[in-house]
Amino acid sequence: MTLMDVLVDFARTGRIGPLHCGMPLTEAEDLLGPGRPHPAILMKGPDIDGYPYSWDGLRLVVAQRRVSGLWIDLWPGSTTKLPPLVLPESETYGATIPREELISALDIAGCPHEVNSGLTFGRQSSILTQPALVCAVFSLPGRDDHVPHRGRPYLRVMHKHTA
Repeated sequence: MTLMDVLVDFARTGRIGPLHCGMPLTEAEDLLGPGRPHPAILMKGPDIDGYPYSWDGLRLVVAQRRVSGLWIDLWPGSTTKLPPLVLPESETYGATIPREELISALDIAGCPHEVNSGLTFGRQSSILTQPALVCAVFSLPGRDDHVPHRGRPYLRVMHKHTA
C-alpha cells in the first residue's frame, strides 16, 4: 500500500482505514495509541471541542469526545509519516503530490470530484469528492518548499468533517 492508495481510498470512502467521523475518540486511541493533543486540550481539558489530536501527519478533530474531522496533512518537498494502522510498514513517504497526479488517480479509481469553489481562490484550489465529501486542498509551492516544478499546485491537506 502506498500513500496515494491511502489518499484515493480516503477520497472514495470518507474513511482512513478503520477511522471514521462519528467514532468515539477512545476507540480511535485504542486503534492508534494515544495521540498528541492540541495545547488547548491540555490547558482546558479533554471536553473542549474543535481541537485535534495528532499522530504525525494524521489529525483527528474532536467534538463531544467523538471524531468530527479526519485530516491528512502534507508538506510538499518534505516527507510525511502516518501511523502503521493507516499506512502499514510506513516509516516516511514523500509528501510531494502534484494536483494532476491525485486527480488522475481519482479518475482511474472512478471517484467523482468537483471544484470546491469555497476553497478555490488566489494560489489555492480545492476539490470535493463524491459521494464521500472529502476535500483536497492544493496550492502553489511556497518559497521554502523544495519541489521539482515550482509552477504546479501540490496537495497540502485532505480532510472530511461531520456536519
